[in-house]
Amino acid sequence: MSTTCIRNASWIVAWDAARAAHTYLRDGDIAFSDGAIDFVGRSYAGPADSEIDGRDLVILPGFVNLHSHPALEPIYKGIREEHGVPEMYMTGLYERMNAFIPDREGMLAAAEVAYAELLRSGVTTLVDLMFPFEGWLELFERSGLRGYAGAWYSAAQWKLETRHELKFTWDEAAGRRDFKRAIDTIEGLEKDDPGGRMRGILCGGTVETLTEELVRDSLAYAEETGTPFTTHASQSVFEFLEMVRRHGTSPIQWAESVGMLGPRTTLGHGLVIDEHSWVHWHSKRDLEILAATGTSVAHCPTPFSRYGQVMEDLGRYMRTGVNMGMGTDTFPHNMLEEMRTAAVFARIAAEDITTLGIGQVFTAATVGGATALGRDDLGRLQAGAKADIVVVDGSHIDMRPLRDPLRSLIFSAADRAVRDVYVDGILAVENGRVLNLDPDGAADRLGAAQKRMEEACPEHDYEKRSALEVVPLSLPPADA
Repeated sequence: MSTTCIRNASWIVAWDAARAAHTYLRDGDIAFSDGAIDFVGRSYAGPADSEIDGRDLVILPGFVNLHSHPALEPIYKGIREEHGVPEMYMTGLYERMNAFIPDREGMLAAAEVAYAELLRSGVTTLVDLMFPFEGWLELFERSGLRGYAGAWYSAAQWKLETRHELKFTWDEAAGRRDFKRAIDTIEGLEKDDPGGRMRGILCGGTVETLTEELVRDSLAYAEETGTPFTTHASQSVFEFLEMVRRHGTSPIQWAESVGMLGPRTTLGHGLVIDEHSWVHWHSKRDLEILAATGTSVAHCPTPFSRYGQVMEDLGRYMRTGVNMGMGTDTFPHNMLEEMRTAAVFARIAAEDITTLGIGQVFTAATVGGATALGRDDLGRLQAGAKADIVVVDGSHIDMRPLRDPLRSLIFSAADRAVRDVYVDGILAVENGRVLNLDPDGAADRLGAAQKRMEEACPEHDYEKRSALEVVPLSLPPADA
C-alpha cells in the first residue's frame, strides 16, 4: 500500500463533519492511500512513499456530476447553441432529437471528447445517462472516472409531425425489455467491478414517457437493491402541459402520487415547476413536495439558458430544503463553468445577489450530488472518504491574486487552472493532460461523424429538411 502526501498545501477545501460543511484550511496536508483519504489537517506525521510540495496549490474534492449525456451532446456543437422552436416554447430538444441522429462511431467519439473535458474540469464521479450501445461501458470504464451508468428505458418515444405538437409512440413491451436491460447493466457492472468504481443507476427516461407500473417497479427494485433512480422531470413547458392534460396536475405532483419521489430519486432539471413564470399553475406545492420527500434535483442551467429559460431560483430551492446537485446536460461538459452559470442566473432570476453564494453552488456540485447517490464518501475531503481529489495551480495567472480560491477558480480560471485529478487515488489528469483518453483523435472522428449525421438529416426530419434548413449557420454565405 503506497501513501501519497500533499504537504503544506496553500489552501485545502476540507470537510468539517461537525458543521456538515466545507471549510478553508490554510497550509495543510492531505495524505491518501489505497483509494482512500487517510489524513486532512496540519502536520501529517504518518508514513509517505511520495510527497508533493503543496506550495501554491489549492486542493479540492472531486466534483459529482449528477446528470449528463456525454455520448450525445458534443456532436451537436455548432447545431444546438441557438437552435430553438418558438412554437414549442423555445425548446429545440424534440426537433433536434427527431432530425439529428448520430451513429455509433459518432457517439463513441462524443463520449471520449466529453469524458476528457469532464475530467479536466475536476469531475471525478459521473452519472452518464444513455441509450446503450456497443463500446459505451468499456470506454466509460477506461476513462478513469468513477461512473454511474444509466441505461435509458421508457414506454414511449417522442414523435413530431408538426412544429407545434408533440406526440408519443407507445410500446410498453419495449419499455419492459429496456427496463430489464437496465437491470442487467447494473448487475453486470457490480459483477465485473467488485471494487465499486463503476456502478449503475436506473434511468427511467422522461416522466411523460413512463407508465405508473414502470415507475412502481423501478422504485421497488431501487429500494430492494439500494440503487439510485433518476428521470427527467419538469424540464419543459411542453412536458408540464402534457402531464396537466393527462392527469390534471404538475409532473412533480403526479410523480408523488405514483410513489416516484424519495431519497433514492433524482429529477433531472426540475425547472418548470407549478409556480414557474412560464406556466403560472394554480398550485404552489412542488418545491415543498420535493423537500418533504427528500427528492434530489440535478440542476443543469446551460441548456435552458440557451432557450431563454432559467430556474426561478436555485437559492430558493435550497432554502426550501431541496437537495440540489449539479450536472452538465450539454456541452461544454465543464462543471466549473456550469457552477458559474448557476450562480449568476440564480441572482438574475431572484433579482437578488444574496439569494446564494458560490460556496453553496460548490456544495451542490460535491456533497449535493453525493447525497443524491447515497454516498457519504464522495464530494468531501476527510479521512475515510474516497481519494477523489482535484489539484488546482494557485499560481496560475487567472487564479491570482488568490484571496478566495473558489471565487478565482469558478469566476475566472475554470479548467485552465486544474493541474491534476485523482480518482480513487489514481491519477487521471496530470499537468492538465488526460491520461487514459485521446480527446484530439476523438475530436477528429467526431467531426467526420457530424458530417454523416447532417447528410442523413432529411431521412429523419419530419419535414425532410436539410441540416442547414433546420439549423442555419450564424452568418449567411458570402456572395459568389
